[in-house]
Amino acid sequence: MFVGPLPQAEKKAACIHAQGSDPVPSLLDDNGRQSKTADHPPVALEVLRIEAPGARGITVGGIKPKGQHKELGLEAHHAPQGPGQALNLLDNGFKVIVGQRKSKAWDKAVEDGFVPGETLFPIEEAAKRGTIVMFLLSDAGQKAVWPTIEPHMTEGKALYFSHGFPIVYRDQTGVIPPKNIDVILAAPKGSGLTVRRNFLDGSGINSSIAVFQDYTGRAYDRTCAIGIAIGSGYLFPTTFENEVYSDLTGERGVLMGCLAGVMEAQYACLRKNGHDPSEAFNETVEELTQSLIRLVGENGMDWMYANCSTTAQRGALDWKGRFREAVAPLFDELYESVKSGKETEIVLRVNSAPDYRERLEEELSAMRNMEMWQAGAVLRELRPERRSKK
Repeated sequence: MFVGPLPQAEKKAACIHAQGSDPVPSLLDDNGRQSKTADHPPVALEVLRIEAPGARGITVGGIKPKGQHKELGLEAHHAPQGPGQALNLLDNGFKVIVGQRKSKAWDKAVEDGFVPGETLFPIEEAAKRGTIVMFLLSDAGQKAVWPTIEPHMTEGKALYFSHGFPIVYRDQTGVIPPKNIDVILAAPKGSGLTVRRNFLDGSGINSSIAVFQDYTGRAYDRTCAIGIAIGSGYLFPTTFENEVYSDLTGERGVLMGCLAGVMEAQYACLRKNGHDPSEAFNETVEELTQSLIRLVGENGMDWMYANCSTTAQRGALDWKGRFREAVAPLFDELYESVKSGKETEIVLRVNSAPDYRERLEEELSAMRNMEMWQAGAVLRELRPERRSKK
């Protein structure tokens, strides 16, 4: 398995060959519909052989590391996935250049070791220089910047995404790639911070991969190569459409929106019935994040149910179905809102507004100042591992 930085001895002399995964042929039908990448079985890193063939460097689908005149143009370093992917690629021996606006994010890229005029450029210049252009701006940012990027997407290049949003909803974003380039995706199943942290500790993070357009015949190999090099533990083929539909549903649902809403509802119920803030928080958030969800992650929900008290087990089994039936209509509504483009229309409209940052801070401040999360800030400092560091 190949996660985290390449072994030092193999950093400058390794060749990764994808076995059992033929390059995908033409991935657009006559109607311009989605790729067939999902027809491929899940690709585990154990399937990829690592060799040390001298000075050829890391090579898949024409991707080579430093000194081979192939550059990964990455925009932008401040976006959630940008820093983690850039630094992981750099540590794995790839020549990475960063495209960034002159801002605090530019300064952050300099702090991370990128050199203005050598490996750090304005966005347009990075797009011009890059062989594989990793378009990692926010979704609204991609819509705004695409007219600047498009002229530099010349024949044979690859346009890389970590989200299917701009391509699937191209009628809203205007991101319509030229026909003579590859369009590929590797979407880590976690935040950019997690991508970097897991890479450094050697655990990696799984990613979905997809090919939307294969002009060179090497698009699938290119996708696998980048997916590996950013630190993925396993690569799971999907399509651009399925990636964005599931991702937006998950973010608004169990991963964030539903989770926060359910927590707020239970906390409010406990407080209404006389429980103090610490008790309400512990039974709503702390026990979930510090104990139960870790067991689910390690062994599955069924294992956690089988290894809790019989009282908890019986109650959870009895109430699970009622909660499922209560929220199922909301999830159906949510998925349709995602698929129809309603959710993305809201994202682009709100996130492109001149006062977006100010309004966002108001919303986040309201959440931050809720009693539940104020209690959480205090209780987190009482965790044994934090107290031991003081």
